[in-house]
Amino acid sequence: MRLAFCGNDNASAYNISAGVLRNVCFVDALNLVPHVFLLFITFPILFIGWGSQSSKVQIHHNTWLHFPGHNLRWILTFTLLFVHVCEIAEGIVSDTQMKSRHLHLFLPAIMGFVAATVSIVYYHNIETSNFPKLLLALFLYWVMAFVTKTIKLVRYCQDGVPFSQLRFCITGIMVILYGLLMAVEINVIRVRRYVFFMNPQKVKPPEDLQDLGVRFLQPFVNLLSKATYWWMNTLIISAHKKPVDLKAIGKLPIAMRALTNYVCLKEAYEEQKKKVADQPNRSPSIWLAMYSAFGRPILLSSTFRYLADLLGFAGPLCISGIVQGFQNTTNNTNTTEKDPSNSYLSSEEFLRNVYVLAVLLFLALILQRTFLQASYYVTTETGINLRGALLAMIYNKILRLSTSNLSMGEMTLGQINNLVAIETNQLMWFLFLCPNLWAMPVQIIMGVILLYNLLGVSALVGAAVIVLLAPIQYFIATKLAEAQKSTLDYSTERLKKTNEILKGIKLLKLYAWEHIFCTSVEETRMKELTSLKTFALHTSLSTFILICSPLQPAQAFASLSLFHILVTPLFLLSTVVRFAVKAIVSVQKLNEFLLSDEIGDDSWRGGDSSVAYESCKKHTGLHTKAINRRQPLRYQLESYEQPSRRQTRPVETDDIAIKVTNGYFSWGSGLATLSNINIRIPTGQMTMIVGQVGCGKSSLLLAILGEMQTLEGKVHWSNVNETEPSFEASRSRNRYSVAYAAQKPWLLNATVEENIIFGSPFNKQRYKAVTDACSLQPDIDLLPFGDQTEIGERGINLSGGQRQRICVARALYQNTNIVFLDDPFSALDIHLSDHLMQEGILKFLQEDKRTLVLVTHKLQYLPHADWIIAMKDGMVLREGTLKDIQNKDVELYEHWKTLMNRQDQELEKDMEADQTTLERKTLRRAMYPRESKSQLEDEDEEEEEEEDEDDNMSTVLRLRTKMPWRTCWRYLTSGGFFLLFLMIFSKLLKHSVIVAIDYWLATWTSMDNENELRNAADTYHVAVFSILSGAGIVLCLITSLTVEWMGLTAAKNLHHNLLNKIILGPIRFFDMTPLGLILNRFSADTNIIDQHIPPTLESLTRSTLLCLSAIGMISYATPWFLVALVPLGIAFYFIQKYFRVASKDLQELDDSTQLPLLCHFSETAEGLTTIRAFRHEARFKQRMLELTDTNNIAYLFLSAANRWLEVRTDYLGACIVLTAAVTSITEGPNSGLVGLGLLYALTITNYLNWVVRNLADLEVQMGAVKKVHSFLNMESENYDGYLDSSQVPKDWPQEGEIKIENLCVRYENNLKPVLKHVKAYIKPGQKVGICGRTGSGKSSLSLAFFRMVDIFDGRIVIDGIDISKLPLHTLRSRLSIILQDPILFSGSIRFNLDPECKCTDDRLWEALEIAQLKNMVKSLPGGLDAMVTEGGENFSVGQRQLFCLARAFVRKSSILIMDEATASIDMATENILQKVVMTAFADRTVVTIAHRVHTILTADLVIVMKRGNILEYDTPENLLSQEDGIFASFVRADM
Repeated sequence: MRLAFCGNDNASAYNISAGVLRNVCFVDALNLVPHVFLLFITFPILFIGWGSQSSKVQIHHNTWLHFPGHNLRWILTFTLLFVHVCEIAEGIVSDTQMKSRHLHLFLPAIMGFVAATVSIVYYHNIETSNFPKLLLALFLYWVMAFVTKTIKLVRYCQDGVPFSQLRFCITGIMVILYGLLMAVEINVIRVRRYVFFMNPQKVKPPEDLQDLGVRFLQPFVNLLSKATYWWMNTLIISAHKKPVDLKAIGKLPIAMRALTNYVCLKEAYEEQKKKVADQPNRSPSIWLAMYSAFGRPILLSSTFRYLADLLGFAGPLCISGIVQGFQNTTNNTNTTEKDPSNSYLSSEEFLRNVYVLAVLLFLALILQRTFLQASYYVTTETGINLRGALLAMIYNKILRLSTSNLSMGEMTLGQINNLVAIETNQLMWFLFLCPNLWAMPVQIIMGVILLYNLLGVSALVGAAVIVLLAPIQYFIATKLAEAQKSTLDYSTERLKKTNEILKGIKLLKLYAWEHIFCTSVEETRMKELTSLKTFALHTSLSTFILICSPLQPAQAFASLSLFHILVTPLFLLSTVVRFAVKAIVSVQKLNEFLLSDEIGDDSWRGGDSSVAYESCKKHTGLHTKAINRRQPLRYQLESYEQPSRRQTRPVETDDIAIKVTNGYFSWGSGLATLSNINIRIPTGQMTMIVGQVGCGKSSLLLAILGEMQTLEGKVHWSNVNETEPSFEASRSRNRYSVAYAAQKPWLLNATVEENIIFGSPFNKQRYKAVTDACSLQPDIDLLPFGDQTEIGERGINLSGGQRQRICVARALYQNTNIVFLDDPFSALDIHLSDHLMQEGILKFLQEDKRTLVLVTHKLQYLPHADWIIAMKDGMVLREGTLKDIQNKDVELYEHWKTLMNRQDQELEKDMEADQTTLERKTLRRAMYPRESKSQLEDEDEEEEEEEDEDDNMSTVLRLRTKMPWRTCWRYLTSGGFFLLFLMIFSKLLKHSVIVAIDYWLATWTSMDNENELRNAADTYHVAVFSILSGAGIVLCLITSLTVEWMGLTAAKNLHHNLLNKIILGPIRFFDMTPLGLILNRFSADTNIIDQHIPPTLESLTRSTLLCLSAIGMISYATPWFLVALVPLGIAFYFIQKYFRVASKDLQELDDSTQLPLLCHFSETAEGLTTIRAFRHEARFKQRMLELTDTNNIAYLFLSAANRWLEVRTDYLGACIVLTAAVTSITEGPNSGLVGLGLLYALTITNYLNWVVRNLADLEVQMGAVKKVHSFLNMESENYDGYLDSSQVPKDWPQEGEIKIENLCVRYENNLKPVLKHVKAYIKPGQKVGICGRTGSGKSSLSLAFFRMVDIFDGRIVIDGIDISKLPLHTLRSRLSIILQDPILFSGSIRFNLDPECKCTDDRLWEALEIAQLKNMVKSLPGGLDAMVTEGGENFSVGQRQLFCLARAFVRKSSILIMDEATASIDMATENILQKVVMTAFADRTVVTIAHRVHTILTADLVIVMKRGNILEYDTPENLLSQEDGIFASFVRADM
């Protein structure tokens, strides 16, 4: 058949006698002209002109400067393309009904489609290069197309074509579209004036795009890229080559920054405040504020959501159309050929065409999914913006909270942390689910109406069942929340116990008590697992309810898929309702917080005011008193009575820095804590505030700083400093800020240097002077990275004295006129206090002529003071110079004198206790093992990196894209093989049953209607159907239970193994692994294994099996589908591979940026007083905004990546539907199977992206299993000996005779020996002292008795038995040891003395009496059952050490080892200890490792060690007689 444009079956085709425009064919040809014109013009420009064009224009990222009407143009063009497709289809369908080909029916339409596509590409390129002159071509095209189409439309009207004809509709729509596009183009000319105007407008791209740091382009790209997240491709593909880091994701665009949104929300909230200002009982509504700030995007998102939901119903309708079309085609095969002159198709006929329906189905799916993802994205973005704004609001409020609120316990730190971590996220999640709230009712109503049309009354029954299940769902949801809460409580308790075990692990091992504590943790764990089980049960019930509801025999698949549509909103409904309730509660909490008291704005210290935490509570006094009693007085009274070192300037002149007149101050209770305060603080001098504990010294400082409520009176700060030598000098200091060191030291989570500098410029000399004055240098040298080491909560733990010195250093370093030091000496020993006084205060501060206010208990420093304020009971007792007080108030002066005498006598005793060296020692102990390990690790890493670089990139990529299958296998098998098998089996069975049910329905519905035996067959069908349904329902329940059960078993086994492995680990492991690291395995990782992996696994297996069964079903119906599946499968593989890598990185970024943000909030709340005294609120706000933005950009990218994936998998799903439809139409066996295939294809679109997301989640979560496993491969101590415990005599060791023969000891196989060939013999009952410098191997020797270290040569024989042959448990349970650090556990006193519960009460009381504790314990409520708090915090250090002594006594062992047991206690306690050792342990062998040599002068035998060797070995008398001996020199140094 020859091809002809107008067809060759009609002679009159080329006849133009009635006028040219009356000929149909000519009009169609005329329509070709504009399209061809456009292609001719634009192709050369696109291909040739482009290279030269873009090089002129330098815009960062090829970016988008949108011309006016940008989005409208894209929407119109897409509509145009759709109409073109309809036109082509209509032409082809009409053409099939002709005798010969009529090209003019569809060729112009095809050309129009190409031209429209080219027009948008061309436009996009012009826009990117910002060269609007070229738009003229488009303008001409629209005009021409508009004209030609109008001619065609007019021609149809003249011919009287009815409106119902499709071709007429299409032409009409096209005229409108071209007209609109022409209008858009004219508008661009009007606004940009690029032609017909003299002065074209110059436009710059948006600010964000000029900033190279912004990588988040969603707001700036064109509509297509926005809808498909095309701009994300670069990031996701580059993630493959190198991990995504913060640099790769850049900064947030300005519109999304926390500050921008904070301003919006704040304004809205202030509006609400104004509204309710005159009604005192109403509080401003945060809801309305949120709505007015973020309402528009929420409405937009809801609109998208509605569109998506309505399009969702197109699927089932198209399917039912296709199935009906099938039945029709089988019934009537003869189609009539049409007359060419009447070649018009009505819309109804067009829509009956099966292929048309298939394409429509495809387009509807694509559109629905695009709208849905757009809706998700908009809500996510709004949610993130809202969270940023809320965080900023909360932070600003924290900075202005009144101190009394925090100290009186109205607002605890915990509440603030919850607000930040939980409530803001609740609101954000509520926003994410918000559109569901209004979309659901619409979905449900539409669904029921459509079902009613298809099924009649039975639809309503089905719907009613589903609706009735909703309240049950809600009930289960509330139960779930309860179970979740109890789980949380138990896990907190378990963590507390685990923490205690890890802290006291050395003691537990030495006393062989590991198992007692282990079982206590296991008990809590069992409770936790029980509540997890209820959780699991409820989860599986709700899944089960969800699945069993739609299994009702329905007429057609359309109704099945509609039921699918219906179930989702109902399932979500319970979730949304739960979230809505939570959100309401969160908003109430937020409102309470935002309306709580604020600190008064104090005019006299300029700048905006803010909050305090460290209030001086009355009872903290007791604690300071205890410390001060041991801080001796170095100065003799004579020096005290000499005239002061510097001449005091007369204070009568006007140089007063601060003056308080008639002040009454309170902590918010209305009662004045400080009353009748009239003081003045002289400029440039040192004022000391002294008085008893709790007389209001700290409160006075805080009152001056404006932290207390002023009841009456006034604090006056002088503005002008006359004492300043020059104007510049006074300008250089920040006048109103006060350098303040609080009583309770407060550190930032930052480096040592940042803590001291605290935001001031770095000045090397000044920094050095300050660190020297506070004697911080030796401590800094111990830290692994010097002053660049992170300290604070998350960094290295420093002791109290070290923290306090850093805070004082911060106050000294700041360049402020006024310095307030609140009891800076309380945690320091005498040497440091003196050094700080001399170097820091007298030299450094006085040389700078800074005004200093010093609160102190150290009366010996009074002579240095220029002005003294003595306080008593919240009043000022005396004020003046020391001379004044000596003359006027002799009584007070004498009282001070006696106090100083008393402190002097204590000093005599206490001189040896050098606290600082001890602190440094502990720091060194903590640091060095850890450091050596980190060095080892670094070396390993470096080697690995070098190897990696030798290999090519591909191996690295392979590692990054591989799923951790081995870890998965380990996880699955740790639940037991039986459960694993059961799970796999039940899963497969369940899915095959579900497929069988649907297949059965299919065969049943597609049976021939004229069948006589219809009724009999029906009953048979119904019976099989019911059996299958029942089986399906039961299986659903069984599978969801087995999955949860398997997950729980796996979690239980993993935790059990981990705990046992760690508790039996060698002591070296604990020295080298930071506590936090081990605790993380028990907290975060265990939580993931408990609660996150099982549901992910469930969801993953479910969605994977659904997809597989769907593909299987379609392939069964139409085998040709498999061919089309190959390219789709390949595309899917690549999408998931790329996405998983990027998603993992982004998830890690999101997690790692969240922690600093939360920490910043909590540390701000703790250090409020300091921050406000320093006036650093602005700096901290800035930091908070940066941290929020960093976390938000990570989260934003993560959600954009999820959208990227979902759009792609959804489009793949749509392609699957299209191929399935087309193949089944061409090949289809019967209508039932076709419908079934399509229904399954539709479900695929929902589940494909779940497969990938669950895979990605599982990969991240498997990291936890991997970390736990890394600990499970650790070496344990060898607990079994050669001897059986039954072979050891019951009362061994009876005598306590110790032979050490040629002993060599090392900590690990690869380390140097710490003891080399040590020989010694200790007679039964001897008291032996071992001394030596730090690191001489004294402690290693004591550990060798317990085989805590590796004895690789020689042996220790106790009472004739070689200890290396004994089982460890036996050996350790027969010896006693008192450690240097006293360790108590939370529980009763009885539990602490005797956890195994072997002893009688009399025995315990006897032990307490020996340790001089009996009276104290008797006075406690409950006696032996009195509670000990965590770490024994409710007893002093000395008392704790005495408890340890009692503990050693309770265990009647003939050998006692004391490892520097007197190092951390005061003289009195030490004397008790010495006495007890002499009397109670008279008949036992005691080995003392001495910290202070004088403690072993009374011993029977002294061993002096150096570098792992014994140097001297004799009685103390003999050793002292050797003048040049080491022991003698030690004793002399110690005297």
